[in-house]
Amino acid sequence: MVSLVNQERTKAGLQQMKVDTTLVNLARKKSQDMIDKNYFGHTSPTYGSPFNMLKQAGVSYYTAGENLAGAGSVESAHSMLMASPGHRANILNSRFNNFGVGIAKGGPYGNMFTQLFIGK
Repeated sequence: MVSLVNQERTKAGLQQMKVDTTLVNLARKKSQDMIDKNYFGHTSPTYGSPFNMLKQAGVSYYTAGENLAGAGSVESAHSMLMASPGHRANILNSRFNNFGVGIAKGGPYGNMFTQLFIGK
């Protein structure tokens, strides 16, 4: 998924984003939380909003965003995200320069995907 996101950015003439291990760990936690707590949404009963989650983890940023998807494969999740104007805008946001992807197996879609983006 990291490669697919950065390929889209390259095609759009944007700089590739760096993978941030803190964001990867947070994204994994969010994906697993959605499975464990049986929800699909940006506001977690455990962590609150993505911005609250980042703040609680001590992540510094000037802008941030989150994409969520439920799908059977990385490719189908990526296709769905790119077909959605809001999610596509996050992937192609030139102000984002770091991101993390978290994938958890399970839930009603087969896999839960979280992409956390920040600009710093």
